[in-house]
Amino acid sequence: MTQKTTQSGVPFMKMHGLGNDFVVLDARVDSIDVTPALARALADRHKGVGFDQLAVVSDDEGADVRLTFYNADGSMAGACGNATRCIARYEMDRLGKTDLTLVTERGILQALDKGNGLTSVNMGQPQLDWKDVPLAKAMDTLELPIEGHPTATGMGNPHCTFFVEDVDAIDLAQSGALIEHHPLYPERTNVQFAQVVGPDHLRMRVWERGVGITLASGSSSCATAVAAHRRGLTGHRVKIDLDGGQIEIDWCDDGVWMTGPTAHVFSAVLTAEFLADL
Repeated sequence: MTQKTTQSGVPFMKMHGLGNDFVVLDARVDSIDVTPALARALADRHKGVGFDQLAVVSDDEGADVRLTFYNADGSMAGACGNATRCIARYEMDRLGKTDLTLVTERGILQALDKGNGLTSVNMGQPQLDWKDVPLAKAMDTLELPIEGHPTATGMGNPHCTFFVEDVDAIDLAQSGALIEHHPLYPERTNVQFAQVVGPDHLRMRVWERGVGITLASGSSSCATAVAAHRRGLTGHRVKIDLDGGQIEIDWCDDGVWMTGPTAHVFSAVLTAEFLADL
């Protein structure tokens, strides 16, 4: 990325994918020690910048860029699909490329320019075995022994997906917070409530671990599409209506592809005064 460090502080970018918003720091331009305290301060929508996830971009010998993610509560996130798409879009535009490789905890991910402002990222194959999600003990991940019989899926992050008649009737704040900390999920979990609109169409709302209610979530969208297909509710390819807009998920032989729009909202600088108070 092209921002230059200034004496007054550290440059950053604000991006979002379908309202799922991010602060992006480029460690290739300016070295900064990202701590849980810094992540929490930046995430504060009144006293900081505000974000669902913080993404740190760095160099990697085996790919175009490496990405590290933090949640709003300062905890680490293993994956963040929408942030990956946003940064991939920015880097492809900057480099004049139509494809890109990015390294996250999920491994090497491929990104493609799909035209018309759409960016696609392969989020890898879903983790379907209980120990890979992970869950606390051995069980069938298709229907968990939780009221509502949700499906467990790993997509770099753990996920718990409920299929309901009307997602808008769900008290997401109460239910999401409760399920995030369910004892079956030792690392906590993202929580999705989805309803079937058609054979290849879902409506979904999401509670993200370490964040709360978000307008969209890339890894949650992938997990929901995988769960819906495993339960015979949809085909491999679905459109998902989120609170922030629509995303397309395609579970292919080489992984779960997610395609949607991105936005680079603004670039700015974290002041030295802000950083010194942490």
